[in-house]
Amino acid sequence: MSTLALDVRAQFSALQVPTAFLDAPAGTQCPDSVITAVAGYLRKSNSNVGGAFGNSRATDALIADARIAAAAFLGCSPAETTFGPSMTTLNFALTRTVGRTLSAGDEVLVTRLDHDGNVAPWLELAHDLDLHVRFVELNDDTTLDLDDLQAKLTERTRVVAFPLASNALGTLTDAKQLVDLAHEAGALAWCDAVHSAPHRPLDVAELGADVLLCSPYKFFGPHMGLAFVRAELTDSWRTYKVRPSDHPYENGTLQHELLAGFVAATEYIDSVGWPAIQAQEHALGKRFLEGLPDRCTLYGLPTMEGRVPTFAFRVDGLTPRSVAEKLGARDIAVWEGDYYAVEVMQALGLAPEGVVRAGFVHYNTADEIDRLLTALEEL
Repeated sequence: MSTLALDVRAQFSALQVPTAFLDAPAGTQCPDSVITAVAGYLRKSNSNVGGAFGNSRATDALIADARIAAAAFLGCSPAETTFGPSMTTLNFALTRTVGRTLSAGDEVLVTRLDHDGNVAPWLELAHDLDLHVRFVELNDDTTLDLDDLQAKLTERTRVVAFPLASNALGTLTDAKQLVDLAHEAGALAWCDAVHSAPHRPLDVAELGADVLLCSPYKFFGPHMGLAFVRAELTDSWRTYKVRPSDHPYENGTLQHELLAGFVAATEYIDSVGWPAIQAQEHALGKRFLEGLPDRCTLYGLPTMEGRVPTFAFRVDGLTPRSVAEKLGARDIAVWEGDYYAVEVMQALGLAPEGVVRAGFVHYNTADEIDRLLTALEEL
């Protein structure tokens, strides 16, 4: 076991069991500091905001701290951060807001790599406003076809929506080039960073994104959503909000206890550091790819270049569900299905069964990868 894995696993009570949690793309385990922060808020600070008493003032301070933590994590100002129940919930709200600036016949580009959380909101908006949603296709190696994207950009393109990384295949996109192409066409760059956030640092200012969304429960935090919206856009949009609210997108009471957990999650990531996280994940992914049995068919890039350590595969003679069940019986947690990556599965001819998905983060170990590889040989 690597020194990093030894150091961090001791901070996770959830990992002190026989199960190998190779299911990180669907949600990571939480370090004890996150659990303590959530419980601590409910024990000592639980209140609504704006009151003239201690618990309420503590909650006001927590929200301010959470915005500062979110701004540091995303690379933006605290005022540009938004919290909500989930990425998808936030995206439906934000697409409805930008919809007020769109007209019948306007176009939105999405991609075949996208999670449906960055497709369905646009399809529904198109249904309501008579917009056109066009799909950017994939290259044979599962990277995004940028020539196809450029060919589909027109003077009516208003939004280019894309993922930073595929939640199904692990494939990275050239996000900076996608942002630049969108802006050259006069369109907004609308980024799904859910699957990138656990594996790579985010900097929306450097990227040039207009909107970016992610999910703290994918990077060791509680179940909630986080979004960035460029301040100039917020200033120009009429948002859906209750009149007393001083935040343009957050309606109703936030999940304050989860904000406490979110702050603790960002502190945990800072304590480990991105260089150590990425080095560990690269080593684990390389070990998996080099040891993958011949009876397994990998869908996605065959090396660790251009990807994160999320792997989609099938095992000869077995359905994805049966593979997941057999691995589960060995205390190896993986997922099977389409993971809401509907377009990817259809494009690769893998619908409706989908694939088996194993995904690693820095708290996973080489021994766990070897357990998975041995089990795949023996199924």
